[in-house]
Amino acid sequence: MNGRILASGTELSREQLGARADQLASGFASAGLLEGDIVAVMLRNSMPYLEIIQGVRRLGCYYCPINWHFTAAEVAYLVQDSGAKIFISDSQLYASVAEALPPSLPVLLVDQDEGAHSYTTWRDSQPPYTGPAVAPRGHMAYTSGTTGRPKGVMRHPFPMEELQERQQTADTVINQAYGVAEGSRVLLSAPIYHSAPSLYTQVALRKASLFVVTERFDPRQILGLIQEHKIEAVYMVPIMYTRLLALPEHERLAYDVSSLKFVVSTGSPCPTETKRAMIAWFGPVIYETYASSEAGLVTLINSQEALERPGSVGRPLAEATVRIYDEQGVECKPGTVGRIFVRQPAYADFSYRGNPQARTEIEHEGLIGLGDLGLVDEQGYLYVCDRESDMVISGGVNIYPAEIEQHIFQYPGVADCVVIGVPDAEYGERLLALIQPKADSDIQFNDLKPWLESRMARYKIPRLFELRSSLPRDDSGKVLKRKLRSAYWEGRDTKV
Repeated sequence: MNGRILASGTELSREQLGARADQLASGFASAGLLEGDIVAVMLRNSMPYLEIIQGVRRLGCYYCPINWHFTAAEVAYLVQDSGAKIFISDSQLYASVAEALPPSLPVLLVDQDEGAHSYTTWRDSQPPYTGPAVAPRGHMAYTSGTTGRPKGVMRHPFPMEELQERQQTADTVINQAYGVAEGSRVLLSAPIYHSAPSLYTQVALRKASLFVVTERFDPRQILGLIQEHKIEAVYMVPIMYTRLLALPEHERLAYDVSSLKFVVSTGSPCPTETKRAMIAWFGPVIYETYASSEAGLVTLINSQEALERPGSVGRPLAEATVRIYDEQGVECKPGTVGRIFVRQPAYADFSYRGNPQARTEIEHEGLIGLGDLGLVDEQGYLYVCDRESDMVISGGVNIYPAEIEQHIFQYPGVADCVVIGVPDAEYGERLLALIQPKADSDIQFNDLKPWLESRMARYKIPRLFELRSSLPRDDSGKVLKRKLRSAYWEGRDTKV
């Protein structure tokens, strides 16, 4: 089956995209990349991004998607830690990080028509790839934890003799969770540098009869594209729902969205009232899945179930396992809140690049802990009640306070600090920094904010700052973050 891909003002058939990907695979191989190597990609959603995804998969390499909001130091860390063999970006983004990258790192720029860094010239000079068939890899997403140092999640390839069967099993689960079926008409406006949109893209490129990718999310543009192309499947995050619903009702209802069959959100919990409003508008096509970069797609809930069981993220997908354990590691009875551990056998196994021991820290009885607290009811529906880890999810983006705290501690006059997530009507959570100043110090937040902006991406900068005379700690000296958070989340059904 052929298909069409629309991105960055360009339309290609699947065959044309595949031909470009073959040339990229050939070029990567000529540059010395071997199966399992890494290509770092720092791009906005665009046609070259889609070509690169297919090209690295053809060669059996990984692509490391880099958030283009990152500072030069953050990008340099990911490039160094991943061991990337090539860096692909555009001129504007590259200029902001070039000085921090190794001078020997090969660089390709997608918007240069000529010159040594021209992606297009380099790609078009390559012959089609004629190397052996290999098991395709995907993206290597970076996630973090209490250390604040990101870790690359490398999903292992399926053995070649099992590839077809294992790929079909994985595709079945992904279709159930994302609604990207063979021949479907699919739209994506979420940034590919995030894990879920990246996986969504990989599947849509293989399955969709039409795949429309926008550079950014604009509510009116999205509604127009749904109407124009009779889109059937869309990936969103809850903040996109919020912005769609913020349009005047007469304007929203002017668009024909009747073609939609499957609209899925993940990445952050969808508020109950937001989900109800979207179901009332789009119909019973709203789904939500609970997932992580490590565990994959774990649960799914449809519209009818969501209305009947507000706050649930659904039941396990396919052969997935979801268990709740107490602090002693004993499995909880239904209805009891504890630590959530999961496994999705449809996925290949994973490890953390260069840090295999880190995996053991989140495992229990063969299951992966996602850093959340929740319960499973008598019917097997999962409810996420609180977050065990310090991670904050704001607008669908994972933010790790430990990284931010490390920088704030370096600011003159700071004796102690803690960063937590507090409720936000639009983003779900926003960052609050609680700072204990040293004696006789005068910390001005108007000076602290630009100081932080020079060290990390802007979306990681707390929107709120408060001075505290002291911060509560336990006997071991650890800040009691949950106690601090609870004051802001009091009276809410969930703490996420």
